[in-house]
Amino acid sequence: MAEGEFAFIRRHLRPLAAHEPAALGLEDDAAVLAPTPGHEIVLTKDAIVAGVHFLADDPAETVAQKLLRVNLSDLAAMGARPIGHLLVFARPAALAEAWIEGFCRGLAADQATYGIGLLGGDTVSTPGPLTLSLTAIGDLPAGSALRRSGARAGDDLWVSGTLGDGALGLRVLTGELAVPPEAAAVLIERYRVPAPRVALGPALRGLATAAIDVSDGLLADLGHVLEASAVGAEVAAAALPLSDAAIGLAGAEDAALTGGDDYELLFTVPADQRNAVDELGRELALRLTRIGCITTERALRVRGADGREITSPRRGWQHF
Repeated sequence: MAEGEFAFIRRHLRPLAAHEPAALGLEDDAAVLAPTPGHEIVLTKDAIVAGVHFLADDPAETVAQKLLRVNLSDLAAMGARPIGHLLVFARPAALAEAWIEGFCRGLAADQATYGIGLLGGDTVSTPGPLTLSLTAIGDLPAGSALRRSGARAGDDLWVSGTLGDGALGLRVLTGELAVPPEAAAVLIERYRVPAPRVALGPALRGLATAAIDVSDGLLADLGHVLEASAVGAEVAAAALPLSDAAIGLAGAEDAALTGGDDYELLFTVPADQRNAVDELGRELALRLTRIGCITTERALRVRGADGREITSPRRGWQHF
């Protein structure tokens, strides 16, 4: 027989809140968080669902890490630093105790990595599938949030890290793509455990004119920036940053353009600040690549090395 809700909270969740005074030991109806004077609170929520965002045989530890990290990526895209999170755990009755323990180990490890803790949330039963929702809380100096609406014609278009690895990793896991074991391990890791750019986001405040994280695909997410900013863009396909594991793989360019699950930051910066972006990349030891520019024409165009426009039948992932 499964343990009751409050026993579940005491056994599995209270340790995750042990070092967060605002959580009040998870003994009250809500957390009490004191904002830093002169700062604004930034909130984001993402949910992941078994069979949609992770596979049945994905390790529980990596499921927890993906849940937290996709939310931290949203904070990074706003230029915020993370300060805590709320968790909703909707569990089927048949969920194994060992899986829950693994999930909590993974979450505890990432809390230590990013210097945050659990502040509260909710636990409920569900007939399935397993559904996990997390609200990440961050802060930043008042008035400094990065927005999607600030891109201007003439700005350079930049992206962090590499693109396409997450989508290719999913294809490896589902048997759609066969690659050597070493490359497979890299791509699968990128799908299961993304790397939110929590240092880059705050460093872009005052430098970037707009930013977004690449969760649904480069073209889809860039489209959100263009719509909010009332501008267009040109992307150079040859400039797309691919990992060593992805180079030469069938579908790598399409994955970089439309695949999603990369959780890199896509951002715009005035063209006269290229040296500042290059220097920032060196300071953070992070690959930052200029992949195009913002245009006055309200269209999104991708051009090949020969200058011809490349058309894609889709822009990225959509739930509906």
